[in-house]
Amino acid sequence: METKSWAKIKDDVYGAAGTERRDNLEREFESFKVGLLLRKAREERNLTQSQLATIVDKKREFISRIENDGSNLNLRTLYEIVEKGLGGKVRIEISL
Repeated sequence: METKSWAKIKDDVYGAAGTERRDNLEREFESFKVGLLLRKAREERNLTQSQLATIVDKKREFISRIENDGSNLNLRTLYEIVEKGLGGKVRIEISL
């Protein structure tokens, strides 16, 4: 049985990088990573979702949704959660 790399599996299943289906996968994955990073930062600060929600004037369910799927997160809210809620800084990179 041939062992395939993750990149090869993505190519086979979702198409080559630059195709619409593959680009959608990559965007969804990046959104998922944002949620995981926010959860990790919250946990490192020993905050519950409810505590963080109170700090940033959101509902706990909203924080939960973001941590599980960051795709509906706008930049303003991201900055608010990270800076006001977690005491951190947001750094964004654009690759062309």
